[in-house]
Amino acid sequence: QVQLVESGGGLVQTGGSLRLSCAASGRTFSSNGMGWFRQAPGKEREFVASISWNSDSTYYADSVKGRFTISRDNAKNTMSLQMNSLVPEDTAIYYCAARVRSAASYRQSSYDYWGQGTPVTVSS
Repeated sequence: QVQLVESGGGLVQTGGSLRLSCAASGRTFSSNGMGWFRQAPGKEREFVASISWNSDSTYYADSVKGRFTISRDNAKNTMSLQMNSLVPEDTAIYYCAARVRSAASYRQSSYDYWGQGTPVTVSS
């Protein structure tokens, strides 16, 4: 059974940092594109960042560019999202996702596997 499990969420003050992790099990994702998405209260889920299978390509939403960094460790079958300079608008459930194709993508519909999400709350 394929599973993506997020961890690292929590409560942080404005300007603080958090590091989210996504651990994959059930199959290896070393050849697959992966990404992070988030859903704020009352809003639709949106793209945050994505990374290609070999880390050569990364994409970021404009709202997080320069503050968030996506990375992966194929040997450990994990992916991370380093979030710095957090603001209340970053408050959301953060989801890890993986796609069958190897390239990075901002399109939610192109992802085939999803985690359950980890909550991030940024207080002002």
